[in-house]
Amino acid sequence: MRHLLAETHRHGGAGSQPTAETAPPAPPRPAVEAGSLYGLMAEFASGEELLAQARRAYAAGYRKLAAYSPYPIEELPAALGLRPSRLPWLVLLGGIAGGVAGFGMQYYASVIDYPLNIGGRPLNSWPAFVIVTFELTILAAAGAAVLGMLLRNGLPQPYHAVFNAPGFERASQDRFFLCVEAADPAFDARKTQSFLMSLNPVSVVEVEK
Repeated sequence: MRHLLAETHRHGGAGSQPTAETAPPAPPRPAVEAGSLYGLMAEFASGEELLAQARRAYAAGYRKLAAYSPYPIEELPAALGLRPSRLPWLVLLGGIAGGVAGFGMQYYASVIDYPLNIGGRPLNSWPAFVIVTFELTILAAAGAAVLGMLLRNGLPQPYHAVFNAPGFERASQDRFFLCVEAADPAFDARKTQSFLMSLNPVSVVEVEK
């Protein structure tokens, strides 16, 4: 009797409907409405996987890509098609501006505003201006680096849509994420989801705005 019951359960018996295990899987369908979808996020277990799959995504025609890693990956910006940072130029300009301002301030005070004849020495005694000029050069360059970094990264930013991705808190621990934004001209919810699944990720999730 136990054997017969097991066979009946396995094959379904006469007139039974196909079970969930034998039914063909339904194609993936986005659960988030198109207007509220920020993008699709793929999760990977290593930085090497993230780098390789970011290159594949760029080669597939996606341009609005973002990658998140617990540590810097040197080749990742190039894999995402990002242009070289302009921050070094901002730091250089800040340093030059600080140096010119420091020298000009001392020149104005010593030569124009309150000149003092000390032993017949030149009013524009530039060797005495070197220390302040150097210090203001370093100060202005450091300030330009900090402010430029904040502005270029859009910081401070208390909220970002990727915070809605399940498990994204591990981006600062041991997981690596690749996001394709819905604003990408090549983005199609179904096709992009299928493409990301073909990259063998740990998971693919939808990111709400």
